[in-house]
Amino acid sequence: MNETNTIIIETLAKNGHRLTAARCTIIQTLIVSGGHISADDLANRVRQDAPQIGRMTVYRTLDLLCDLGLIRPIYQGTGAAHYILLHAGSHHHLMCNQCNKVIEFDECTIHELGRQLSTQFNFQIKSHLLEFHGLCADCIPVVPGTG
Repeated sequence: MNETNTIIIETLAKNGHRLTAARCTIIQTLIVSGGHISADDLANRVRQDAPQIGRMTVYRTLDLLCDLGLIRPIYQGTGAAHYILLHAGSHHHLMCNQCNKVIEFDECTIHELGRQLSTQFNFQIKSHLLEFHGLCADCIPVVPGTG
């Protein structure tokens, strides 16, 4: 069992929620997916391994995990939310507006900014989500004569 799995299980228990077999399968599938997956894609993957788990069970589990602050929906221009794991309390993305590619990064200066804001405003930061939208290297138009 990895750290993310442990955090999710402990948070469910601490908040009075049971870890059912269905929830366990959904959580494990979410973790294996890398935490960037739409509800429909997650439901389809879950049903490959456990056909008895219904789509609504997946949706309700996603809602519960959102309510507990363990995952968060992001919108990548496709209309459907993709769910990301909020391990370690922060999440940073470069999001391509053209192909919807998501590049995760961790930048120390952002954490320092968080500490400064926390001190300046006497605010206890629990997590943050930072997104930059633009074009990835594959989608930037190549201008003739520049490479």
